[in-house]
Amino acid sequence: MSRSLRRGALAASAIVVSIASLSACAAGNDAQTLGVRPDNAATSVGELKLQNVNVITQPDGAAGPAVISATIFNNGTAPQTLDSIAVKGYDGKVALHAAKGGGPITLPPQGKVVLGGKGNASAVLADGSAAATDGNAQLVTFSFSDAGEVPLRAFVVPATSYFEGFGPSSIPATPKPKPSPKETPAGEASNTASPNPGDAASATTGATTGTTGN
Repeated sequence: MSRSLRRGALAASAIVVSIASLSACAAGNDAQTLGVRPDNAATSVGELKLQNVNVITQPDGAAGPAVISATIFNNGTAPQTLDSIAVKGYDGKVALHAAKGGGPITLPPQGKVVLGGKGNASAVLADGSAAATDGNAQLVTFSFSDAGEVPLRAFVVPATSYFEGFGPSSIPATPKPKPSPKETPAGEASNTASPNPGDAASATTGATTGTTGN
């Protein structure tokens, strides 16, 4: 191959690489080919984005409370509050607690709130076994002060492996078996044995004789 043809081939290769790079840039960070979808439930409504939404139950299917874990982003310029969470099929109330203080869970502008895990806000279901079954995709509806209701299906998982640190903080202890009553060995005298009947009779006779002599 001549020197001129070699230069032409190299130039053509450079042009192809440049076009491919420009195409990727034009597609943006949200392009399907570049996006990585999380394994957990996620959705976005307006300025809010919810990621990694799960209903986490007790390990080994034990009875007790369950929690909802999620990361909520507020990309807006004004704060919003998380007013309530409803789980389909669960009649009880989901108790919401801010990370600090007793006020509502507030989403700061250009910030985020994490539900679940040590030191974070929490959403607790008192009876996890009645709320969801492990392996299901449960309909969970978040209600916000401005965005309104945001429904999505969240995976139900036990508080094991990766989810152990985000699960319920109140895990019932395994009851210990009650010790059986001790049996008195055969032939061992009891400490509460009644006095000898003969001694009692002698004492009674002596008391009677002394009274008669007077």
